[in-house]
Amino acid sequence: MAQQRILVTGGAGFIGSHYVRHLLGREHDGGLLLTVLDKFTYAGNPANLDPVRGHPSLRVVHGDIADAALVRRLLAGHDQVVHFAAETHVDRSIESADAFVRTNVLGTQTLLDAALHTGVRTFLHISTDEVYGSVEHGSSKEDAPLAPNSPYAASKAASDLLALAQHRTHGLDVRITRCSNNYGPRQLPEKLIPRFVTTLMEGRHVPLYGDGLHVRDWLHVDDHVRGIESVRTLGRPGEIYNIGGGTELTNRELTGQLLAACGADWSRVRHVTDRKGHDRRYSVDWSKAHEELGYAPGRDFAEGLAETVAWYRDNPSWWEASVPHREVGSAV
Repeated sequence: MAQQRILVTGGAGFIGSHYVRHLLGREHDGGLLLTVLDKFTYAGNPANLDPVRGHPSLRVVHGDIADAALVRRLLAGHDQVVHFAAETHVDRSIESADAFVRTNVLGTQTLLDAALHTGVRTFLHISTDEVYGSVEHGSSKEDAPLAPNSPYAASKAASDLLALAQHRTHGLDVRITRCSNNYGPRQLPEKLIPRFVTTLMEGRHVPLYGDGLHVRDWLHVDDHVRGIESVRTLGRPGEIYNIGGGTELTNRELTGQLLAACGADWSRVRHVTDRKGHDRRYSVDWSKAHEELGYAPGRDFAEGLAETVAWYRDNPSWWEASVPHREVGSAV
């Protein structure tokens, strides 16, 4: 069987690096060749690839997805793109949206153009449940109207639509995944779970937005990358697949679990003014991925959270270097 050549953008980030390690960790017959393209901003940590560094099937390139010449050169000879690279932090997008538009919209279009030019067979675009906006009741199916409320979510919705337009106009095999809130080891401490864990470990107070009753569905990164791989290998061209975790919690409920896991109490919580345009609830219906691809989340949340807390406790050198990047908001 011919080798599959896959370009993974943002492959040094939290989810992208988990995906790369997942593929190379299971690969014994040399059937995959992976090229990681990463700009190595604050969110792309080279150490995330240390477990597979030197693997004969991995090549790592430092570069920008908005660099059209570089992207075209890299994509030549590749069969597929798995596109993780994005600016993802909502609070930062509220402060300034420029980087989000440049990377998430213009960068994605640059990749799509290069994919068409070089004959890439499949383009898998990793998106978010935030494009659906706040969901008061029920869960969002893939055909739900897009109603993004933050600049981050709007930039991801735009990139989704650009990708689908390339499929409908040019026939490019585009597939899109929309996931719920990820958690797990190696997540940057600007996001809620690692921010709260590392802050509590330092004996400091954690910030909780508003009344703390905003609801999120939590998805372990291991389940997410399994879902992504099922879409890459079994999904249909032009289709969108929601990938959910099946654990909906209010931020207050989650905070209680994090306090208990870190041996702290509610005296360590500081209530802060709610974020502008803060979506009340996200919830995705992932029955399509289950019925078509056999996807279902497998990680128990309590167990996954305990393992995640233990990882941050055991790896202070990894996250201490990232402490400056947790100072904006409470991250969900």
